[in-house]
Amino acid sequence: MPSLLSFEDEQRLLRLARHALEARVRGQVPDIREQGGVLDEWLGAFVTIHARGELRGCLGRLDVRAPLAETIAELSAVVSDSDPRFRPVSPEELPELEVEISVLTVEREILSIEDIEVGRHGLIVEQGRHRGLLLPQVAIEHGWDRQTFLRHTCLKAGLAPEAW
Repeated sequence: MPSLLSFEDEQRLLRLARHALEARVRGQVPDIREQGGVLDEWLGAFVTIHARGELRGCLGRLDVRAPLAETIAELSAVVSDSDPRFRPVSPEELPELEVEISVLTVEREILSIEDIEVGRHGLIVEQGRHRGLLLPQVAIEHGWDRQTFLRHTCLKAGLAPEAW
């Protein structure tokens, strides 16, 4: 999560995310009451879940439609059964799931690839109807440099690796 969040904010969002995720998996309606501070800001976000260190789902929202707390609650619920790459999460899996939240800052166009700080910046590559986004941690997890990060973001957009 970016530095705009305090440790307390991070913990509040993680509790909120876990609650919404578990409620959805169990077929319950979550009681969401978190608000205040950055949780009231209108920011995009991604929620990623892992099971035993393996990706189990990831969904995000770039277009901001609600305060951060609501966005995190919604994404945390739907990631349990709406990522088309994975089967829905079962109640038995809940204890082994880890939740990761990425809060997005406002998009900005860069003028040079030298402006990209690997591990700090995520990337969006757009060309016509093609759009690919990779979060900052993806480059770190794979040990990529700037150009490799750009190439993989282009591939995610369905473009040639050098399309950037």
